[in-house]
Amino acid sequence: MTNDTTRPYRPAAIFVLLGLLAVAGCQGVKGGAGVGASASGEMYLTSIRTDHGLPPLSPDRRLEKAAAQQAGYMASASSMNHRTGWRKDFATRMKENGVEGAAAENVAHGAMSTEKLFQMWMDSQGHRRNMLDPRFAHYGLASAEDGQGRKYWALVLGR
Repeated sequence: MTNDTTRPYRPAAIFVLLGLLAVAGCQGVKGGAGVGASASGEMYLTSIRTDHGLPPLSPDRRLEKAAAQQAGYMASASSMNHRTGWRKDFATRMKENGVEGAAAENVAHGAMSTEKLFQMWMDSQGHRRNMLDPRFAHYGLASAEDGQGRKYWALVLGR
C-alpha cells in the first residue's frame, strides 16, 4: 500500500458525500449541512396534490438520493441548474440511482421556508405541471447550503 500525498484536497466532493450520508441515514431530518426537508415537503405536496384531486405522493429513498446529489452539487458550485459538474445530466442521475420511467425535477435557491418554496413552484407553470403530473406517485426532496449560507433545493418526482 502506498501513501500518495500528491492528491489534491477536494472539499466539494467531501461535502457532497457527507450530504448523501446524512440523507441515507436520516430521511426527513435536516442534517448539519441542511440536507433533508422531506417531512415538511410531504405535508405541502400532499396538500397541493389532494387540492387538485390527485393522490398524495410517497417519499422514496432513490428519489431523495438523486435530489440530495443535485442539491449538494448546486451548493458546492454555488449555481442552480439541472446538470452536475460530473458531466451528468438528469437522465444519467436517474439511471444511476435506479429510477426507471418518467421522472421530473424542480430546483430552486434562496433562503425561504418550505411553504414559500412550494408556493413559488406552484406559481411557475413548468414546476406546477411537474408536481401535478398524475404519472408520479413518489418524490425525493433535499436541500443543501453553500459556504455563504445560501440554500439550494431539489425535488425529484417519479413513478
